[in-house]
Amino acid sequence: MEDQGDTLTLDIDGWEGPLDLLLALARSQKVDLRQLSILQLVEQYLAFIERARALKLEIAADYLVMAAWLAYLKSALLLPHDPEIEPSPEELALRLQFRLERLNAMREAGARLMARDRLGRDVFLRAAPEGLETVRQAAWQADLFDLIAAYGRVSARTRPVMHMVASRPVMTLETALDRVALLLGEAVDWATIDAFLPVGAGGVFRKSALASSFLAALELARQGRAELRQQAPFAPLYLRRPA
Repeated sequence: MEDQGDTLTLDIDGWEGPLDLLLALARSQKVDLRQLSILQLVEQYLAFIERARALKLEIAADYLVMAAWLAYLKSALLLPHDPEIEPSPEELALRLQFRLERLNAMREAGARLMARDRLGRDVFLRAAPEGLETVRQAAWQADLFDLIAAYGRVSARTRPVMHMVASRPVMTLETALDRVALLLGEAVDWATIDAFLPVGAGGVFRKSALASSFLAALELARQGRAELRQQAPFAPLYLRRPA
């Protein structure tokens, strides 16, 4: 037979530690936790530990530590207070009351939470309709011309773009600068800019020669090698050699 003297037997009615035991003893006073008697609470707890003195010390260590602390608190409350000892017994008693109030609030909140209706047991979700499944299937209708046209559009988007610049007669700025400078050396009076264009120039080449000759006239005027005159906006432009 196993030695029954080493068997721990402790009926704590669902307590989870010495603080829970203190809370149960405080409730037995039938008063507000903020007004409970700390001395009576200490005596109740020590009486409980006295009844459980046969337990192994290493197993009931938490309860014994609390009992020793409560015994110290009781003696401090009964004996004259030493002002050099901090904190005071009254402050320790207030701390104990605060811990008991907080534990009581947590237990009541947990009880209210567990008493609420539970999903799937007390309440159930409203059934959500599944709806109808929509199946889409494309029916293509195209003839040979549509296929070729579609291929042409795709091919045009992906084909590299090539730019062909058409060759056309132009007069470069260097050529116009040399020509206008040469003709200014021969002219003795004002002459319109048209007089400095090549003879027989027409079409696209005339436009290019006129633009290049105008830029050449501006450059020569900037260099001080020509004088420009124009009576009004868009009026003919006259050039001559500086006097």
